[in-house]
Amino acid sequence: MRHPLSPTRHPSAILFLVQMLGVLLYPVMEQAPHGQIALNIFGITVLVITTRMVRRTPGITWISVCLALAIIVLLALQSLYALPGLLPWSSGLEALFYFYAAGSLIAYMMEDYRTTTDELYAAGATFTLLAWGFTHWFVATQALQPGAFAQPGSAAPRTWSDLNHLSFALLSSTGMGSVVAESPHARAIASLEMMVGVMYLAGVVSRLIAFTTRSRE
Repeated sequence: MRHPLSPTRHPSAILFLVQMLGVLLYPVMEQAPHGQIALNIFGITVLVITTRMVRRTPGITWISVCLALAIIVLLALQSLYALPGLLPWSSGLEALFYFYAAGSLIAYMMEDYRTTTDELYAAGATFTLLAWGFTHWFVATQALQPGAFAQPGSAAPRTWSDLNHLSFALLSSTGMGSVVAESPHARAIASLEMMVGVMYLAGVVSRLIAFTTRSRE
């Protein structure tokens, strides 16, 4: 008998739970002595799980595999040789990877006119993939433009957790939290994320709900 959340039955649920675990663990790992290495290792784990997820969608697997391999190489170089100059490149590629994975999951959810349990989990996983994609875009922007994101009373660069919180707040249209997009480029990306969040809820989630209601009728 298969487990209710087995990777074969509900791979989207596994991805969603791992991402939620990351949201809780990242603040802890950031404060650890070797926090950056731990962050990179966890990030690679999520990349592998997401790549396996893309294989079950209409998305092209080799694109996600190539992006994931390039990101893993850059993260390994950052961890082993402390090369901060690679951060914009790795974060930019991670943003592209998560956006592609989110698009693949949306295609997977919209390819028929019925809603399965795994597609409901995929709706949550897609939301977190979009949030993570914008988070890495924020990280790359901050690396290229110091001071792009600010917090009242602190001049230090914002951590990944700070920017992830901002990303979730913007994508869900619940506000901006304590972190503010200061530069024109940062505000433009923040505006784009708010629009993507509204379109995702209106165009994808509402359609899944309609399919679920129709199947019950």
